[in-house]
Amino acid sequence: MIKGTKRKIIIDCDPGHDDAIAILLAAGARESIELAAITTVAGNAEIGKTTRNALQVCEMAGILDVAVAQGAGQPLVRMRETAPSIHGDTGMDGPKLPEPRLKPAEEHAVDLIIRKLLESDGDITLVPTGPLTNIAMAMRREPAILPKIKEIVLMGGGTFGNWTPAAEFNIYADAEAAKVVFESGVPLTMMGLDVTHQALVTPAISAGFAAIGTPAAAFVGELIVYFREAYRDVFGFTDPPVHDVCCVAYCIDPTIFECRKLHVDIETKGEFSYGMTVIDQTGVTGKEANVNVAFELDFGKFWDLILGAVAKL
Repeated sequence: MIKGTKRKIIIDCDPGHDDAIAILLAAGARESIELAAITTVAGNAEIGKTTRNALQVCEMAGILDVAVAQGAGQPLVRMRETAPSIHGDTGMDGPKLPEPRLKPAEEHAVDLIIRKLLESDGDITLVPTGPLTNIAMAMRREPAILPKIKEIVLMGGGTFGNWTPAAEFNIYADAEAAKVVFESGVPLTMMGLDVTHQALVTPAISAGFAAIGTPAAAFVGELIVYFREAYRDVFGFTDPPVHDVCCVAYCIDPTIFECRKLHVDIETKGEFSYGMTVIDQTGVTGKEANVNVAFELDFGKFWDLILGAVAKL
């Protein structure tokens, strides 16, 4: 990113503990990020819950000038999949926040995404941190948005799965939508499990948030307490990964990540591999690279960025 410029983004999310921290990072990095809108999708929880959670995060962080639009409540084809074992019944269990006074925009998320892109100068990056239903619906409804999308920086996929042996949750939850997005020709950067499992909240990082001493930092601390227990109980992790935060961090400072341009296909027909991101790392398919795939992150730079941004809220 050129010094002194801002990256304009729309966060399309399903909060979700790590989605919440991603929103806080964007809000605390206003010198680098212009948050054009937040849209919600069913994923970690049902759509009404993810929308309420997004509004709660915005309200507690003082994000009062950004539209929050509710989007798709069901995948394009399949039955809805949620993740209460990881995020609890509310989708953001742990912190106790009041019901939000903020209200969602009257405009549907898909309509908002289309409108914002068509009105833009081609300078908006879409940052989906949940299933790709809204993005795929927008692409299908109005193909004229495709050349208007600067980039899509998404959380999903990987060379292994976490919801099935082959598939990561966000892609598995709506693989048909992911296929639309991955085949759209829009520049894509993928934050998959290979890199997001390096974005771990160690005890030292938790102590860093506690030392900030603000309500926003305390909120992050409460999120992490719940998330740590869930990841330990379900996946056996000692420290939880904050997958979705990687997307916003990349938009602020891509040098935190090491990426490779590769061809990625989405499996939608396999009995055991539905939702798999089939990543051609050796060029065996001969297909042109269509995704910038992240594999490594600089742990120190990553957490310095996040702690610094939350401290500003």
